[in-house]
Amino acid sequence: MSSPSVNQNTYPWQNEPTWSKSEKAIARTAFDAALKRELQEVMQEAKQMANEIKEPADAWDLEHYLTERRKEINRKYDYRHSELTHVFGRLLSEGRVSEEELRGLGEDKLKPIRSFAKFLTEDVA
Repeated sequence: MSSPSVNQNTYPWQNEPTWSKSEKAIARTAFDAALKRELQEVMQEAKQMANEIKEPADAWDLEHYLTERRKEINRKYDYRHSELTHVFGRLLSEGRVSEEELRGLGEDKLKPIRSFAKFLTEDVA
């Protein structure tokens, strides 16, 4: 049995654009800012819900809300470079990140980000 050649193996990230050091810094800053804003929204909503607790079941509603939001945020915010065009496309379509925050990324990143954002926006409409 012969071992496969390294050249025969293809990896999904081979088609991904290379992120320069400055692009990684821009991406990290935009990613962290969007995550922080979303977490601030969750905290604000949770505080409001907590203030409105009147019955024991209301506490479980708050727990359910927090659990679901945590799961959603953990799925959405994936900082692997191979996922960033999709992450930023989704955040752009949701208005959680602006094109201004992404300024400085190469067109090889911005084009698929915009394209995915447009796809998601049209899919919702």
